[in-house]
Amino acid sequence: MKRIMLFCMALILLAGCGKEEEIPKMLNVDLAVNPIHAKVDEPVKFQAKVTYGDEEVTDADDVSFEIWLANSKDHEKIPAKHKENGIYELEKTFEEEGTYYVYAHVTARDMHNMPKEKFVIGKPSPPEQNGGKKDMDEMNDDEMK
Repeated sequence: MKRIMLFCMALILLAGCGKEEEIPKMLNVDLAVNPIHAKVDEPVKFQAKVTYGDEEVTDADDVSFEIWLANSKDHEKIPAKHKENGIYELEKTFEEEGTYYVYAHVTARDMHNMPKEKFVIGKPSPPEQNGGKKDMDEMNDDEMK
């Protein structure tokens, strides 16, 4: 009987010494706009550095930049190209002065991340009243994915 109890205790101890649980990794997106204050018709570069834990993501399912002028309902969503080392890039010029916003929409490793930045072309215009945030009932199905 003692042998059976010792055997059971050994099994329990060995089960507790199993694999260490893996710490979940997060999808990180560092969004950069350069220059942050540009002139009309001057190229502006948008870069999203995408990492999953320490790994550079070079095969994201989707990376696009959603760009709009403050207080405008017209949003332009433009796909980005992978440049190198997990950096996705887009270059664009603007014909209209004002305060603009950009979301980097990134989907990779079954996760979605969408950091936001503000930038100015020429003279700034009044910023958005709610900071450009949409209420859940204002978003369409594609925006909530």
